[in-house]
Amino acid sequence: MKNLPKVVVMGLGYVGFPLACAIAKSNSYKVCGFDTNKERVDKVNMHISPVEDKQAIEDIKTAIIHATTNENILRGSKFIIICVPTPVNEEKKPDLAPVIQAAESIANNLQKGQIIILESTVNPGVCEENILPILERGTFRGGVDFELAHCPERINPGDPKWNVYNINRNIGGLTKEGTHKAADFYRSFLKADINEMSCLKVAEATKIVENAFRDVNIAYVNELAQSFDKLGIDVHEVIRGSSNKPFSFMAHYPGCGVGGHCIAVDPYYLIEYAEKHGFNHQLLKVARNVNNGMPHYAVQKLIDGLKKIGIDIRGAKIGLLGLSYKANIGDTRESPALEIKKELLDLGVDLLCCDPYCNGDAPALINDILENCVGVILATNHQQFMNVKD
Repeated sequence: MKNLPKVVVMGLGYVGFPLACAIAKSNSYKVCGFDTNKERVDKVNMHISPVEDKQAIEDIKTAIIHATTNENILRGSKFIIICVPTPVNEEKKPDLAPVIQAAESIANNLQKGQIIILESTVNPGVCEENILPILERGTFRGGVDFELAHCPERINPGDPKWNVYNINRNIGGLTKEGTHKAADFYRSFLKADINEMSCLKVAEATKIVENAFRDVNIAYVNELAQSFDKLGIDVHEVIRGSSNKPFSFMAHYPGCGVGGHCIAVDPYYLIEYAEKHGFNHQLLKVARNVNNGMPHYAVQKLIDGLKKIGIDIRGAKIGLLGLSYKANIGDTRESPALEIKKELLDLGVDLLCCDPYCNGDAPALINDILENCVGVILATNHQQFMNVKD
């Protein structure tokens, strides 16, 4: 282990931890993890996954990763990979504070020859306009004394087929040589194709485009669901029918909103950056507004349904099935179910929530909700809920 190149992964969450495990499993590197969350660090050092990821839970049983909250671990590393969150604030404005903080830590410990790779999803320009100036505060220069590259993460929590090992990756750097070095590093522990992009901004743009594409298409079907509800048309049957066309159509289905730390967040980074450069992304803004409005629409559908049978929702016993943002995982980041929960409580309902992945709820609670509640919202289609018989 002493002679192996050292890799430090900054951020041991849903992106960084599976990545650190994949690197460690290659047995080609000495892998270290840096995180400001001591509880998360302690779990990693005890070979316990700090995130809900089946592949990572299995990998950490044998993977050797030394985790710490001390930024001095960055010294002596050949590769430093930034995997910190890139959230938005209450005003839906990008918050680059975690990325800036990570860059500051690297700058404090920067050494010649290091290769710094950002995996966190950002808008085009962040690497060169925000990270690079911090790293160049001293005497070292990017592309000369150290390399800076971006390889946007592609993680799909709960997916049984696609994981950190087999999802193709894009990578771009300050220099062609730096891009190639970073790409070869990823090729050394991943089975997927590593696509070398022409520059940093192009690589940064790919992830934003992927998630904005999803957001726009989901907004389209969410709007169709509202329209077809008034027209008396089954939107699901329409989508299934449209799907039998063998080209030029990709099925998306409506829901109570968009969650997760990608689709519900990333478009705001492009919207904000484009506005600063004189362009107004009208379509992306509309898509965000449509999807953000779906939790309220779901609650309103419940209110209307109860009115038809003469029940006022205020004080009524209501069930909410699911709190996570997608099926069969316990991840509640940006979950529309939480917005539904808040609105129902604000309306003064007697609310029963059930999520076996978040709270470990027993099947008895599902039955209690179905038997005793006058109204139910299925917010997350967990398999346990879908298996309930009439």
